[in-house]
Amino acid sequence: MLDRRACGVLLHPTSLPGSGGIGTMGEDAIRFVDFLSSMGMSYWQVLPLTPPACGNSPYSAFSAFAGNPLLIDLNQLVADGHLSEINDCDSLDDNKVDFEAVTECKMKMLRLAGANFLKSETSVYKQEFWDFCNNTAWLHNYSLFMALKKHYKGKSWDKWPLDFALLTPENYETASVKFGLEIGIQKYIQWQFQRQWKKLRRYAAENGIAIIGDIPIFVGYDSADVWSHRELFLLNQDGKPTFVAGVPPDYFSKTGQLWGNPLYNWEIMSSQNFVWWVERFRAMLELYDIIRVDHFRGFEASWNVAATEKTAINGSWVKAPGALLFDTLLEALGEIPVIAEDLGMITPEVIALRDRYCFPGMKIEQFAFDSDALNPYLPHNHEKRSIVYSGTHDNDTTVGWYNSLNESQRVRVGEYLGTGEEGIVDGILRTVLMSVADTAIIPLQDLIGLGSEARMNVPGMAFGNWSWRFRWDMIPAYMPSNIYAQIECYGRNNRF
Repeated sequence: MLDRRACGVLLHPTSLPGSGGIGTMGEDAIRFVDFLSSMGMSYWQVLPLTPPACGNSPYSAFSAFAGNPLLIDLNQLVADGHLSEINDCDSLDDNKVDFEAVTECKMKMLRLAGANFLKSETSVYKQEFWDFCNNTAWLHNYSLFMALKKHYKGKSWDKWPLDFALLTPENYETASVKFGLEIGIQKYIQWQFQRQWKKLRRYAAENGIAIIGDIPIFVGYDSADVWSHRELFLLNQDGKPTFVAGVPPDYFSKTGQLWGNPLYNWEIMSSQNFVWWVERFRAMLELYDIIRVDHFRGFEASWNVAATEKTAINGSWVKAPGALLFDTLLEALGEIPVIAEDLGMITPEVIALRDRYCFPGMKIEQFAFDSDALNPYLPHNHEKRSIVYSGTHDNDTTVGWYNSLNESQRVRVGEYLGTGEEGIVDGILRTVLMSVADTAIIPLQDLIGLGSEARMNVPGMAFGNWSWRFRWDMIPAYMPSNIYAQIECYGRNNRF
């Protein structure tokens, strides 16, 4: 699928326009697919669709399998007869996501819809719902986890009473009965997410648009995955992490980055034939056409830091199963269309693992101008089997990035692109489209030419990210035909 010249747009669904305070899988998502199609695009890349936890980050989720309830379109629940009205959410801010307000209002509406559905004896969707429940292996653990989290007022699972924090089979049954109604509501919410997303993905496919999704290599500690599968992670007998993930000191940080995610017990996972990973990739392939694997290098070796450390300085590289894991995945699932996020401290061993499976890596234009002509991110050094981006969700917008450069850096960028200062964004986008790389992905912010106010995420900043949304009036009327002409010019109009 990634072996043809094509182009796509990076936009997380929370950034879509519309009422209700957050983008959804409703009418504006359909309109966005039409917009992509009108430009000759082939891909829509999204961030993880999992339920965000700490800092509202899609990369820190309550589950590696579940869907984000905030993306559910309430209007479709009204059409299904599960809600009578949604006026309470219509007054929320349309310009950026206020996660606290959106979560309070939307979860209230979703719980009401779930309760209405569960008590209804005549719904035509009941069999579909029960089939989903019976055929979704991770669903009950997740729903019980969220029911307990609600009961304990959002506390992390390690702060719950031991009977529920360190769950035994007996307590599992007791809790499943005690919190039955909330568990049912959580299952309803996940069912609605799945059916709405599949409907949207089907519409995208009918219009020649493939979905690129995202798997973060690590999972959050306060998640259903760690809580219900403690044996798969490096935890002590009290359920506390013994080692956590991060990256060592580098050019960007003298103390490295201490992410805090629990690390996998690869020995146990291997003894189980990596069944947890097989099921995770299987679930993601039901959502996406292509999977971008975040922090791919962690499958070759990860930076392990003792949980007692305050920074990532005193860590060590610990080997991961690498080829053994991917051989198992391929044997179980067949061909897996993967993009390897190979940014940062990449070793020959990581490159060998990536190339063993012909996974394309990533090239970021904003990284291209901080050294000499041998910089691998410069367009004349790109490889055909790669994905070129102007920037990612972790970068500033191209306008913001250029404005942050000093004068000599700006001169270098201008000389390479052959443009004046006013044409920098167009120049960057043109080099992305001209690149020999088979696939080009452009964040919507760069297509529109927005500044730092539209940045999605600042790495290392725990709060205040992920809230940007666009409006349809930001899109110039001439833009679809203009972009279509460029995509045609550079041979990237190869639809699915």
